[in-house]
Parts: sequence; C-alpha cells; structure tokens
Amino acid sequence: MHPRHLSRRTLLRGATLSAAGLAAGIGLTATGSAAPPRRGPAATDRDAEVIVVGAGMAGLAATKQLRAAGLRVLLLEGRERAGGRVHNAVTRGGISIDGGAEFLGPTQDRIAALAAEYGVATLPTYNQGESLFWINGAAQRVPAALPLPVLPGTVETAAALALIDATALGFPVGEPWKHPDAAYLDSITWQDWIDAHAATYEGKLFLALSESAPLSVRPHELSALFMMNYFASAGNENSPGSFERLLGVDGGAQERFFDGGAALVPLRMAESLSESIVYGAAVRCIDQTGSGVEVSTTRGTFRAGKVIVAMSPAICDRIEYRPGLPSDRIELTRGYKMGRIAKFLAVYDRPFWREQGLTGQVVGDGTPIDVTYESYGQGHHLLMGFISADAMADLDTRPDRDLVEESLDSFVRYFGPEARTRVLDYGFKKWDHDPFSWGGPTATTRPGILTRFGPALRAPVGGIHWAGTETADYWQGYMDGAIRSGERAAREVLS
Repeated sequence: MHPRHLSRRTLLRGATLSAAGLAAGIGLTATGSAAPPRRGPAATDRDAEVIVVGAGMAGLAATKQLRAAGLRVLLLEGRERAGGRVHNAVTRGGISIDGGAEFLGPTQDRIAALAAEYGVATLPTYNQGESLFWINGAAQRVPAALPLPVLPGTVETAAALALIDATALGFPVGEPWKHPDAAYLDSITWQDWIDAHAATYEGKLFLALSESAPLSVRPHELSALFMMNYFASAGNENSPGSFERLLGVDGGAQERFFDGGAALVPLRMAESLSESIVYGAAVRCIDQTGSGVEVSTTRGTFRAGKVIVAMSPAICDRIEYRPGLPSDRIELTRGYKMGRIAKFLAVYDRPFWREQGLTGQVVGDGTPIDVTYESYGQGHHLLMGFISADAMADLDTRPDRDLVEESLDSFVRYFGPEARTRVLDYGFKKWDHDPFSWGGPTATTRPGILTRFGPALRAPVGGIHWAGTETADYWQGYMDGAIRSGERAAREVLS
C-alpha cells in the first residue's frame, strides 16, 4: 500500500474485505457482536428449489430475494457464523472491532438500504485537521480538505488522475473486456501504466497506493484493465465512478462506518433468514450428473433444482464439480488471486492524535502498516491500520507477537510515543490463513485474464449461477457490490 491521499480523498482501503473465518491471533476471537442463530432447517429437510453456497453478503442477499419470491432456499455456510469477509472480531478485552469490511460511502445504495432496513446506524469518519503522507521515513502534513499532497510529483499525478476519471466515463462497468482499449490495458500491469504516466518517486508512489491501498496487491501483480474497471465501478447507474469516490473520505467510499461494526448487517440478515441457513456445512462437491443439483457438504448432501455459488472466483475451484466446468471458467478462476492482508486495531481512552491537529489518517511507504484510520467503538477511540502485500507475507510466517509489536511501532512513528503508552487494548484479524477466504480484501486478475476469459465470470453453467463481490458491476470488491451480485444471481434464477 502506498501513497493514498490523506484528505477527504484519502486512499482508504475500502470495505472490500468480504472476509471471513479464523480470527487469528493474540486476543482475537472469531465471534461477532452477536452469536449466529443456531436454528435452521431440520436435519432431514435437505431438499430445496435453490441452494445458495456461502452466507456472506452476496449469499444472504440472494437468499433474501429468492425467499421473498416464495421459493424454498437452503443457504449452506462452512463457518459457524454469517458475514463472510464482513466480520466483527473481538479484542483481548472484549471490545467489538471491524475485522473485515468496514466503510460506507455515496452511491453504495444497496448496503445503505439494508443497513437502514435492519436498524444499523452509521457514523462519520473523522476527517478534520491534517493527515500524514509518509514517504522515505518522514511525514508530510496535508490538510484533509486537499485532494493531493503538495510534492514534486503532484503535477504529474494530477494529470494521471484526470486520465483515470476520463477513462471511467462511459466505461463498460462489470464487462471491462468490452472497452475499446481492453486489449492494450489487459496486456500491461498497473505498474506499467504508472511508469508511463509518472517519473518521480512521489508520483509513482501515489499512483501505486491508489491500487495497493484498496486491493492489497502490488502494482506489478495486477492488470491495468482490472484497475480501470475498479475505478469505474465506484459509482452507480446515475453517477460514474471516479478516483476520488473510490479512495476518498468526505464524498468517498470511506465517508462513514457502522455503529457497532459492519457485521451487524449480515448478522441481523442471517437472523431473519435463520430457518434457511445450515452452518458448518463446507461444500465439497456440486454434482449435476443426475436430475437437478446435489451438493455434498461436511454436513451431508442437499438437493435442489439450481445452485448459486456466492464465493470469490479465486477460491471457487476448491469445490469439485461434476461434470467438470468449461475450460474458460477453469482458466478464469485460475487467473484470480486473493491479496494478503490483516487489520490491526489499538484502543485508546481518547483520540490524542487530534490534539496534534491530525485526523488519524496516514498513507505512504511505511511498514508494516502503510494506511491508517481513526475509528470508534463502545466508548473508546481506535487507530486502525492495514498490513498488506509484502509486509503481510513476511508477518504470516512469524509469531503473532511480532505483528502486534511492529504494528505499534508503526503507530509510534506516525503519532508519537503515546501510541504505545496509552494503549488500553488491541486486536487484529489475519485473513491469509482463513480457511474460507484465503486472503482479501478481494480477488484480482493478472494481465491477459479478463479479455480472454472474462465473459465466464457470471455465465451460468447448467444449473450453477455465480455471485460474490468480484462478479458485481458497480462497487466490485465492496459490500455494496456483494449485495448487487447476490440480487443479480437471484434474478437469473427467477427468470
């Protein structure tokens, strides 16, 4: 993760951690702020009209819509909770924290509507004063109202951002392979695009952060076409996506967070759908060789006419399919990969950084935490930091205490010694070893995948339909995109 902008457009790592599973590490449990409902279909009741695989936001949205249409639905979830990559973890002291997807911004209409329906309030992300652009071991203070830090690379960066926004206008969102320049953009990496549009270290860093901050992979690992679609998807049918909306705070995807944690939305949805949900039912095989579909799980076999697989394409191939999937679908899933990421949160009695005139937001080339935000929970103020890509790969192989100590070291560098001496509690969530996510916040593609195999992303295979935030049109990679994808898959089944 590298320079994102520290201001109202601060490049925040978006809610996309559609995320799940093992709450790793010291003092962090896998529980959410509410226990998952334990009742469900009777053990002998294994037939449905539709089976949905995965009780993340996409699977819950699909189930909700299908049940509203009067269909009998079974929702199979491998974990013992709902929410997927939207997960409220708990600190050592029992404070609920956002371990996965967290933020809400303008044009994210579907997640906003569900939050209102289930009574989950939101709070504004603190964005007053100055943020820090950390570069080469030093902090540049930047007013939160400015779109860009004033650095040697500012002019070239502004020109590159204007080109990104111009490309987003009229972009075939969700179908990037249809763009007139798709062949070229999918033949190069995002690093190649940066190198063609920036000459200074500062400019390259800022543009690199625009990708690594929300996606947790390095620019040389990612197709430039994928990245342009990601910018363009930060909108809706009435408002084109833009750089600022994807990475900003005021007016951007990090504008607000959920009071009590984002996971309250899927947990309350799951409670309302509890009669359809089977927990601890990890799917092993989907068999279409007979009449209808048979889904074999760790809790037995279930049958239906159709199935919606609401999972990241990067991990869909962990399921066996009978008969095998078409070659384009196989190559597509092999071309997706999850990022490496963890969230670390430190709890304080007061937001001491505000006394320094700071927002609590940092972006830059620091390590292991390269992006931070202020948050709030249960009467306490929090500093949240992202560890991603190479830094996460290193810490994945080391003891959890190293992650804690090095994360606090990052906060001390950014905000001073009080970042350590005033810590009341802490928690973290590591996603790379989560057995139902295998990383986060979302899956990305290398060059050459979207233009060759992209149409297979949503194309049904017999009675199998595909959902998951990666398959969305708008807000791909975010909670809003996950909901959109589930509702779209439900419409396909109903039609």
